[in-house]
Amino acid sequence: MTERQVAFSGTGPVRSGYEIDEKALEKYMTEHVQGFAGPVGIRQFRGGQSNPTYQIVTPSRKYVLRRKPLGKLLKSAHAVDREYRVITALARTDVPVARTYALCTDDSVIGSWFYIMDDVEGRIFWTYEDAPLEERAALFDAMNEAIAGLHKVDYKSIGIEDFGKKGNYFARQLSRWTKQYQASVDSGYPPMDELIDWLNRNIPEDDQTAIVHGDYRIDNIIYHPTQPRILAILDWEISTLGHPLSDFCYHCMSWRMPAGEGRGLAGLDLKSLNIPTEEDYVAAYCRRTGIKEIKNWNYYMAFNLFRVSAIVFGIMGRVKDGTAASQQARETSAMAEPLADLGLAQAKSA
Repeated sequence: MTERQVAFSGTGPVRSGYEIDEKALEKYMTEHVQGFAGPVGIRQFRGGQSNPTYQIVTPSRKYVLRRKPLGKLLKSAHAVDREYRVITALARTDVPVARTYALCTDDSVIGSWFYIMDDVEGRIFWTYEDAPLEERAALFDAMNEAIAGLHKVDYKSIGIEDFGKKGNYFARQLSRWTKQYQASVDSGYPPMDELIDWLNRNIPEDDQTAIVHGDYRIDNIIYHPTQPRILAILDWEISTLGHPLSDFCYHCMSWRMPAGEGRGLAGLDLKSLNIPTEEDYVAAYCRRTGIKEIKNWNYYMAFNLFRVSAIVFGIMGRVKDGTAASQQARETSAMAEPLADLGLAQAKSA
């Protein structure tokens, strides 16, 4: 594991302000987690900016705990209960997810809602640069296969038909993320406001419904320790029922993002990096899902840049009010305006 991987996915002592009452947690797990045996030790993952994430260590096994952050929260944000529900339902399918054990919606136990799942041992790559060169094509193909498989799941058959509203996806998402963006800033950012206006005026007519992850990317995946095979997809906080091509397009934003900006691949020699082109990657998804042609790709791209910008504006708001104090949160928040600029440029090019 590289230093970059460790910086994101490794654990360390629980940071100040994120402490958990070990005795209260141990009591809860004794009563609600099958096979649990304490005592517990608690370490905190260095990732998990939205929902603080912990490793729970016992003499016989390890667990992961995801909780809502403390303090004042946006109404629909940090939905650990939705994460728990969709992961539990998907365990009945071929989509790779961690096993879940318990969901606690009683704030009095450790101060906020949380759920407990397996600690899946494997590799997490922060960007493609962390992945072994010779494995990259296969790692990308595994990502493609997994998201195509997710979008083909019959959500009715696994009991989550009410996991989100069906139809009118873009209008609903635009309303949701516009409200969160506006709640996170003292005054609007003009390019973001212009992008919102363009998106509302150009909503595509085509409408499809599938389970969408909402934040599907390489650092939300645990790969097998030695094989290019996915063991678990992480971070289902904003998953819902929605438009599968919007979800897939979000995953493909890396090909449009400038190199050096997060996971950006634009302008790089992809062949020498053993990474598929956007065209080949999209074609593989279409082949796996049976889609003949993707229309409105530019709209999906502009929409996703808006949505990510809205999320990052939310992180910026939490940095300002002190509920997100890490260096990673501060660095991420600086991307809010550039992402809005890029989304507006995409809209104008469309």
